This record gives sequence, structure tokens and C-alpha cells, in this order.
Amino acid sequence: MRRSVVMTAVVRTMICSASLLECLTAQTAASGTAKTATPADAPTPRMTDGHPDLSGVWWRGADIGGRPAAPAGTPAASGGRGNAGGAGGIQRGAAPPVTFASLYQPWAAEKAKTLGDRDDPGLRCIPVSFGTLNVSLFGVGAVGQIIATPKFVVLLTETYHSFKIIPTDGRAHRDDVPPAYRGDSVGHWEGDTFVVDTTNFSDVPWMSAEGRVSFHSDALHIVERYRRVDANTLEIEARVEDSKVLTGPWIVPKQTLTLAPFDQIMDLSCSPYVWGGEEKK
Repeated sequence: MRRSVVMTAVVRTMICSASLLECLTAQTAASGTAKTATPADAPTPRMTDGHPDLSGVWWRGADIGGRPAAPAGTPAASGGRGNAGGAGGIQRGAAPPVTFASLYQPWAAEKAKTLGDRDDPGLRCIPVSFGTLNVSLFGVGAVGQIIATPKFVVLLTETYHSFKIIPTDGRAHRDDVPPAYRGDSVGHWEGDTFVVDTTNFSDVPWMSAEGRVSFHSDALHIVERYRRVDANTLEIEARVEDSKVLTGPWIVPKQTLTLAPFDQIMDLSCSPYVWGGEEKK
């Protein structure tokens, strides 16, 4: 398997013979502070205001691939190692999954045909607007951390120093800030579900990285729903709209994350991408 070019931009000095997303996951597990396992039947922890506490380091477990789903009929297609997010490959005869790019308007679909790995903004240390594995908490990587309080929920991605500070006190979106790579987010609770509304995106980043062509416009609007179903499980749903680029909303498949056995993500900086021995300007 070819080395991930975008993740090479993240950690230029790292040597890895497998997917770098797997390497990042393994290194995170090795470097974090080990925790005592939480019993499967433990109740959902709650904050002082009574809402579920979303705090923790969340991932899908060790051995995360981040690669496109394997073709039907191959070992990986049956749910083995190497599927994107461990979701399994496309089964024989099944319709391909709906993706952000599959909803492009005709002009956008034609533009996408002219783009590829070399055009990925991630090579310039620009974070994604959403998430390569369909989880905005992950960004480019495969693990993220949430720090929740009654007033703010903070989402920290392990790559590119990316973060979101989400107020939960009912305030409106800010109108005094320029468009941002990760947008401007506000949140509110609907029962035990935390709803995050994000607008004011810059149109520079792609939705995901690693050569997955997924450009968008400044009309991008994302609504995510976070629900901690028990002590060890976090479910995330998302609806993505972009009236300038898409033919309709992209309903992101529900993502299920588990609490990691360590309590802190690593500091993975982004350094200039090197291609053919020369820095890419």
C-alpha cells in the first residue's frame, strides 16, 4: 500500500511501512496515560448541570485504516483489516455509498475530475473542514478528545492543532470573525443529545484529505448530533449542506466511537511537505 501523502505532511520524520493513520493510532496508544477499563454496564457520566459528559478520548480502537473500502470479493471487503473506519467494504451487488463528492452538481463533478492528490490542501498543512473518516472530531487523523463543561464543549483533533470551542449557552453565531477552516460552531442540548451547528467556513480546505477530492464552497453548513449512549460509547450523526456545490444534503452515516484506554491525545504538528527531495512551496 502506498504511503499516505497527507499524513506524511503531518509527521515528516515518522517512518512507517503501513498506513500512517495506523501508526498514529499505535503511537497514541503507546504515549497516553493508561486508564482502568470502564465497566460495560457503567452509567453514562453526567456534568453538574445534568447533561451527559462527552469528555474523553474517542476512537474506533487500534488498527484504524483510513483507506478506501476494498473492492468486493477481497478479504478486506468482508470487514477485515484495511477498511476505511472499519465499516466494511462495498458488498457485491450493493449500491455504492453516498459520499459528499457523489452529490456534486454537474459543474462541480467536472471540476473534481481535474483534481487529485497534488491539489490536496492538506499538503499545505491546512486542516479539513470535516473529517477524512467522516468524523469531524478526527479531522485528518483517527482519534480526538472532547473536554466538556456546562458552558463550553471543546473538540480537539490530534492532527494539525485543530480545535473547536463550542458555546452551549444559547448564543448566536459570531458575525465579527472572518471565515475559518473549521467554521464557527454553536451548540445546544436536545434532551441528552448535543447538537452542533457550524457555518462561516472558508472555501479553501477540502472536506477530507489523503487525496479524496472534496472541495466545497463558503455556503457549507454542517449540523452534528452527539449522543453518549453509555460510559464507553459515543454516537455521532451529521447532515451536510452546500447549496452552491451539492444537489442536496449529504446525510453522513452514523459513526460509533469508543472510549480509548488512554486519557490524552498527542501533539502532532504539521511540517512542510517534501516531494522528490524538495520542499513544496
